[in-house]
Amino acid sequence: MDFQVLKDSVYSSPAFVLDETEAAKALAMLADLRNQCGCKVLYSIKALPFSAVLDMAKPFVDGFSASSLFEARLAGEVLSGQGSIHLTTPGIKTDELDELSLLCSHISFNSLTQYQRYAETAGALTSIGLRINPKLSFLHDDRFDPCRQHSKLGVAIEELSRSIGLDQIQGLHIHNVFSSTDFTPLIKTVEKLQHYLGIGLAELEWLNLGGGYLFGQIEDHRPFIELVKKLKNDFGLEVYIEPGKAIVGQAGHLVATVIDRFVSDGETIAILDTSINHHPEVFEYQRQPELHEHDPDGQYSAILAGCTCLAGDVFGKYCFKAPLAVGDKVVFNNVGAYTLIKANRFNGYNLPDIYVSNSLRVKKLKHYDYQDYRRQWLAD
Repeated sequence: MDFQVLKDSVYSSPAFVLDETEAAKALAMLADLRNQCGCKVLYSIKALPFSAVLDMAKPFVDGFSASSLFEARLAGEVLSGQGSIHLTTPGIKTDELDELSLLCSHISFNSLTQYQRYAETAGALTSIGLRINPKLSFLHDDRFDPCRQHSKLGVAIEELSRSIGLDQIQGLHIHNVFSSTDFTPLIKTVEKLQHYLGIGLAELEWLNLGGGYLFGQIEDHRPFIELVKKLKNDFGLEVYIEPGKAIVGQAGHLVATVIDRFVSDGETIAILDTSINHHPEVFEYQRQPELHEHDPDGQYSAILAGCTCLAGDVFGKYCFKAPLAVGDKVVFNNVGAYTLIKANRFNGYNLPDIYVSNSLRVKKLKHYDYQDYRRQWLAD
């Protein structure tokens, strides 16, 4: 992405800009990986379910993974029968089961109680699996760790091995990392799975290895390729992966404009026309997002803050080569995943306009207005 173009182009501000070139690069890399080892690739649409992304991903993937009825409906609309839809969620509701069974090719139930309650009904129409908690933690932050103590995510692996025969299900789903740039957790997890289940894995039809791996930031894919080939050769399994952030994470940028500048207790504060409510994980996880203009050696510092009345609406302190001025644009990088899907209109500030961009064009795809805000808050 040419960041000068990002700042010079006539974007309304704030703006979320999807870099088509970067997303296509990630999709092509995953398609090549699929060709090398025979895995099947699903785009995890919870990262960014915008239709332009789904349309872009469709030729490169084998389907989508979903976590709710609405996601499954959207996936079905885009795929039009040309690809599979995998669902795993702790939140299946009885009155949604029939439609989910029609929409989804695969459903991995999150618990044995869900399985006992719903499998017979859903199994007539879809391939049934279970999400497994392998009881292996690779994350130091419980907020991200699916294998945290008292986890709500998946059937404990030791409980599975003593509670259900693998001949009663078609597949298993595992997911126990977040933004991993190493395949060691995956290898150790599969080793533990094999230790508990052994040759019983051959009774299954498929194994979903989940998401959480940033394939584009891992230089050596050979351990993954060898692992998938071994699972296919030794057990006859169809192997799925469901990347989300790995596809769109680096393809999204948030463009904002400085609308005020003042000094508070000796620090320069720059108020932006965006807020952390357009990037909620900044506040949720006390994360400082990457800023294109930040220069560690810059002599001028400023605290970038959002425009809402929340005291903690702060992106962080950054350094610049020159002082920020009202009207300057700044660009937050690598915000393609889990931003727009979590964004909100707190204080009544509008959502960003959405653009798609490549080396040849900039196109506005979405604009929200007062009527969208009004419809949300008027009683039916």
